[in-house]
Order: sequence, then C-alpha cells, then structure tokens
Amino acid sequence: MIKTDFILDAKGMACPMPIVKTRKIMKGLEPGNVLEVQATDRGSTADIKAWAESSGHYYLGTTEDAEVLTHYLRKSSEEERVEKKHPHVVSNEQLQAFLDGTPDALVLDVREFAEYAFGHIPGAKSMPLGELEEAFGDLDKETEMYIICRTGNRSDTASRKLTEAGFSKVKNVVPGMSEWNGPMEKVVQ
Repeated sequence: MIKTDFILDAKGMACPMPIVKTRKIMKGLEPGNVLEVQATDRGSTADIKAWAESSGHYYLGTTEDAEVLTHYLRKSSEEERVEKKHPHVVSNEQLQAFLDGTPDALVLDVREFAEYAFGHIPGAKSMPLGELEEAFGDLDKETEMYIICRTGNRSDTASRKLTEAGFSKVKNVVPGMSEWNGPMEKVVQ
C-alpha cells in the first residue's frame, strides 16, 4: 500500500477533467505531498505523466486494478515553476485553411484511438501520446506536422517531445478537436 496525502476520485471523467482536477488539488498540497488520482479514462496515464513532467511535479507511477487506473504524483518543492508550452501554435481555422491548400499535410492526432475512431480530421494519422516516442523513427524530421488532440494539452506535450527529438516543423493546434468545425470522418459506423 502506497501512503498518500490526498486521494482524487476522477473515475468516470474524460479528458481534460482528470488533469484539470489534478492541477487544482496539487496547488493546495504542500511540497513533498503525494497525490493519488483514481481514473477510468485510458488516456489519463499519458496525460497525467506528461502534465507532471511539464509542470515540474514528479510522476511516480500507475497501477491498474479492475478498470481503475491509480496514478501517483509527488508535489515539487518548486512551487512557482511555470508549465512549459510549445511556442509554435496554430488555430483550428489556420489548420483548416492550410489543409484546404495542402490536403496531404501531416496531421498527427495524439488522442486515444477510441477518441479518434468517433471523429477525426480526414487523413489525420492516429498516434496516441503514449505511443508517440515509439513512432519517431517512422516520421520525417523535415515534414511540416500539425499536432492535434481534444483541447491542446496532449498535443502541446507531443509537440514539445517531437521538437526535443529533432523535428523542426511542428505546430500545436489549439483548441483542437473539441472545437473543430471542419470536415470529419469516423472509423466506427
């Protein structure tokens, strides 16, 4: 049994709510405190790990028991640490205009496959955030890439990871699929 200072019940919540709630709770914890986040959203593992990394807190690990993922985070002693953000951002409208002129552009959708299956930009490649680093070798470092998720948070993390790995033309799409008004297609019927 892992000793924690606070338990957050995020079961039944979908992205971005587990992160929103985690961020709020972490602000109220003392440096060194351990937070336990219980979630059922399969994408929460990659999301929470990436958020902890970008905010300066410590992702300790995740356990799984009967569909419940339990994430453990330790609050950093650097209380004033600012979250890192990818500097190259485009709006949904800018992406749509670009796609209208260049339909073969590389759009990487870093949401979980279930999210992608129920609606994505035509031609977008599904590459869940948790699997992104495994696919680096399959991507051209000089290709212009537009990274999209539901709200811009996971895509921000993916954009930073790609840039750190040497990809030079990476743009984060904000606000992402939650407000996408362009064409969409589904994998499921």
